[in-house]
Amino acid sequence: MNPDWIGWLASAILIATLLRQIVKQDQSRDQDARAVSKWLFAGQCAASAGFVVYSVLVGNWVFIVTNSSVLITAIIGQIMMVRRKRGRKRET
Repeated sequence: MNPDWIGWLASAILIATLLRQIVKQDQSRDQDARAVSKWLFAGQCAASAGFVVYSVLVGNWVFIVTNSSVLITAIIGQIMMVRRKRGRKRET
């Protein structure tokens, strides 16, 4: 029996969790954009990009998809925080 289904299930759980966090972050308009470190996003993007390259080199599709998805969620999160900061600057 191929154990890849365990990796795909874990990947789906991780991505669903990250997507839910993005939705919650977007819906929470009162959240202070300064409370989230820009270094968190920078570190997540750098690490995810490195893991994507590594996953491609070893040819593991579970990790290629998972790490690419994590990278995309980090980029989306960063875009949302930048927009929120700009919106707060306009309000003041």
